[in-house]
Order: sequence, then structure tokens, then C-alpha cells
Amino acid sequence: MGLDGKLLSGVTVLAAVAETGSFVRAADSLGLSPSGVSRAISRLEKRIGVRVLDRTTRSQTLTDEGRRLYEAAGPHLIGIEEAAIAASGAANAVRGKLRVNIDPFFSRTVLAARLPELLRRYPELTLELIMRDAVGDLVADGFDLAVRFGPPPEGTLVARKLLDTRVLTVAAPRYLDERGVPQRPEDVVRHERILFYNPVTSKPFEWVFYRNRQMIEIPANGRLLVSDVDTMLGSCTAGAGIAQIMDLGVEHLMSAGALKEILREWQDERFPLYALYPSRRHQAAKVSAFIDFCLEMLAPALAARGRKTLAPPRQTGAGRKR
Repeated sequence: MGLDGKLLSGVTVLAAVAETGSFVRAADSLGLSPSGVSRAISRLEKRIGVRVLDRTTRSQTLTDEGRRLYEAAGPHLIGIEEAAIAASGAANAVRGKLRVNIDPFFSRTVLAARLPELLRRYPELTLELIMRDAVGDLVADGFDLAVRFGPPPEGTLVARKLLDTRVLTVAAPRYLDERGVPQRPEDVVRHERILFYNPVTSKPFEWVFYRNRQMIEIPANGRLLVSDVDTMLGSCTAGAGIAQIMDLGVEHLMSAGALKEILREWQDERFPLYALYPSRRHQAAKVSAFIDFCLEMLAPALAARGRKTLAPPRQTGAGRKR
């Protein structure tokens, strides 16, 4: 069987379907119509004489033969793509569509106000920021990278730490005037607390206090449970109770006196922010540019923490507060 362009094109379409999980998403990534993707798969099946996908009205699943073809051809397709990028010089051009799985808190409180600057800097870049509660499968979901709080997930993603942010225990001054100021971590059980929903466990995030190497964990009990950062901050500043928050992005509330830190000697906990992306030898310029822009935004926060260097990217082996 001689190799021809149609065969290579068909295998490329098959890889896109396998990685995105649907004809629609594959079509979007390839610049085709869903019907064009379907026809390309049919031509491939006719060309090699076997069915590569089991199709239903809702999903497309690789057959055993299709999976073997995808697993064998996938690395070669990546190599061809990387070689073409390097040869064309596009590795240094920030352009095209960048899809980012973005943490809602980071997007709203830190990134949103700087987006006009990013788009002006890179006029050939199209940006899609999709807020998700979890990382998920970046490749299958069609994302170029993710920006998430918390330890990196197990898997093959490259994880680059952008920042360690403090976890603060705060309340509105008027709440503290009415109810008193907790002097020890154990005192918070006698106060109203605003709990934050953990989508992974479907329970509230635990309350933990750190001082040097000492840790105290307090059961997450309270009458108010929220899953939105704005609601948590708004209710806390209104005097609904005590909350545990990250200090990143709330500097204006602290400096204006809307929120007051309590139990300061028990605030040694740090929560990391990571950029996560698939492992490839040649990182796309648009991914590098977005990560560099995030680091530029976070530079004042890094300076305030006295941190001079960032951890280099690392391969993962496999969130707490908002």
C-alpha cells in the first residue's frame, strides 16, 4: 500500500477525533465541517479496509483497529507537526487560537482586567478562556493549557508553578465588633463561618491552620456554604461570618478595611498556582506567551512575598481554598 496524501489526511482526522472525542470538536480544531470530518473517516476506512470508529448519535469510539492505528501513527503526526512549525519559523509567532482551562477565581480577580493589554500585545492571537472546576483531560477537551490552583494532577502534564499564595482567615470589622475576635484556631467553632464548596469531594473545603510545623484542622461546619468566590467575598464583607481566602486578588478589600485578618500567627499555609500543559518537545509560542504574561501580572505579588525565583517546569507524576 503506497502512502499518499489522502491516507495521511485521513489518519490526521482520526487522531483529532480520538483526542477531542467528537466530530464537532475535531472539525473545529481542523477547520472543517463535522460532515467533512465524517467523510474523511469514511474515506480512510474504505482506503484501509477496516472500520476505525464505532459511531452512535451521541459519541464516536475507536475500534480496536482504530486504536492501534491511532497509537502507532500519533507520535509520527506530532513529529511532523513540530518539524513543520520549526521549519516555518512559526514557533516564534504568537498567533492562532489559544484555549485555556482557567480557574474561575484567577480569571475574575486577576486576569480579566489585563485582557485588553494581552490582546493588544498579540493582535494575531484569538483567546478562549473556559472556566472549569477541574483540569480534566486537556487534550481530549481541546485545551492548549490550564491555569489552576492546587497540587498538579497525576498524569503526563508539564506543571510550572507560577505563584504560592497565602491562605488568610478574615472577617468584616463589624462582624468582629459584634462577635469578638478569635484568639486561637479552636475559637472559630463558636463563630459563623462561610464555607467553600469542593467540587472534587462534594463537601466543604476543610479549615486548616499552620504555624511553623504545627497544624490544626478544624471540622468544616457552618450554616453558609457557597461555590462562588464573589458570593463568599461579598457575604464576608457584609458581615455574614469568618472566611478562609487566598490573598491573591483581594488586596483592595484588605487595604480598604473591608476585611480584616485574624489569627495572623496561624497563616503559614501556602496554596500554589500552576500552569499545566501537555508534554511536547516544542512548546507553541502562544502557550509560552500566555504563561509569560501571567508571570508578568503576578510579579508584584511575587515581589511582595520576597520570592526571587520560580520553580522550573516539571513533569507531573500522575484545590483547596478559593
